Amino acid sequence: MTKVLDSWALLAFFQDESGAGEVENLLLKAEETATPLLMSVVNWGEVWYCIARAKGESTAERYVSEIDQMAVEILPVDRYVTRIAAALKAKHRLSYADCFAAALAKQRRVELITGDKEFRALEGELRIHWIRP
Repeated sequence: MTKVLDSWALLAFFQDESGAGEVENLLLKAEETATPLLMSVVNWGEVWYCIARAKGESTAERYVSEIDQMAVEILPVDRYVTRIAAALKAKHRLSYADCFAAALAKQRRVELITGDKEFRALEGELRIHWIRP
């Protein structure tokens, strides 16, 4: 089954943080089943800027090149998904980038993969695959 990745999951994976092993297993399963994980281009950009701030732009470029080799499909954002994200932002205390991950999961009616506690506000509204330490 297709799932949506929040930037939190890939950042945990790349920075070898708590939950990195579980994210790696999800990535491997996606590759084995030829069912890519989905990610909004907004959240892909969030991965890039977080890595660039922490480790520099060349490292960020290397990591996003690695994403291109993974079973992860980066999706553009259209007005429909943007409208869902905007409504989530108006209603909940989430970062705007997080709203795009949630909006994509809502639009596709699939689980969101994250460990970001901000998403607790959406637990009744969205299926969440929690990455736990």
